[in-house]
Amino acid sequence: MSLSMAVTRALLRFRPRSTESEDSLVRSIARQGSAAPVSRAARRVAIVEEARIGGVTVVTLRPRRSPSGVHVVHLPGGAYVHPVRTTHWDLLARLVRASGAVVTVPLYGLAPAHDVDEALPVLDAVLDDARRASSSRLVLSGDSAGGALALVAAMRARDAGRPAPDALVLFSPWVDAVLDSPGAREVAAVDPMLGRDGLVAAGRWWAGDREPADPVVSPVRGDLSGLPPVFAYAGDRDLLTADVKRLVRGVTGTGGRAELRLYRGAFHVFVGAPWTPEARRAVRHAASVIRGDAPPAGRPAAARA
Repeated sequence: MSLSMAVTRALLRFRPRSTESEDSLVRSIARQGSAAPVSRAARRVAIVEEARIGGVTVVTLRPRRSPSGVHVVHLPGGAYVHPVRTTHWDLLARLVRASGAVVTVPLYGLAPAHDVDEALPVLDAVLDDARRASSSRLVLSGDSAGGALALVAAMRARDAGRPAPDALVLFSPWVDAVLDSPGAREVAAVDPMLGRDGLVAAGRWWAGDREPADPVVSPVRGDLSGLPPVFAYAGDRDLLTADVKRLVRGVTGTGGRAELRLYRGAFHVFVGAPWTPEARRAVRHAASVIRGDAPPAGRPAAARA
């Protein structure tokens, strides 16, 4: 673990956690503003386009230099309740620069005003549009809650017999909204960013009329066969990581290919902290996956990076 990672994690302890409890989450939602505009970092490396697909705004970042011909659909996280932030755009700027990929970002509706059943047709429409626009490789990615949505979108493509993405790139994905595994409860005490009770409430709101354990809300509980190669990046101080390990074991147990790159001392969505070498290594590797240069997935579920 790097010194910068240790210092950043220590400083995060002084920040209030919106997901500490259901009440704190309600207060955070009441205070928050709208989605952050595309950051200057992203505009420096990409031409920004906006469209409406499936009734929502979709932002596309087209690299200004050295396009690779790859198309990425990225689903941003935020516990299904927080809008896209500057840190999301800055992360995507680094991915565009490192991979040369076009990146499309649907700004799907957020809970509690919206739920997963409203998002599902949006995901289908955005993926269909990206397939039509892509001449070569299509990658589906997401961070945190967006990582779960990316996994759900791939499952829906499989079940509908539509072409699958070439790979899934998941940053600290939240793949089980129930969060009842012993591993999640153990790590909760040392996670500097996430509170379990607030996340459980957010998952319940996002589920709408469904149960939080439904696979379209908690995809690790669904059928994990027949998926494209899964590449996940997580830290061992993230209460969601225990369920990411379950995901990788589940995919490989069905004969699929999956790899978790686990970073010691790292917190939730640590890839958003580019001053740490761990984040830079993870983004470099993710860019190689996006380009199609990375070795095939299939390393042990807890391979440390």
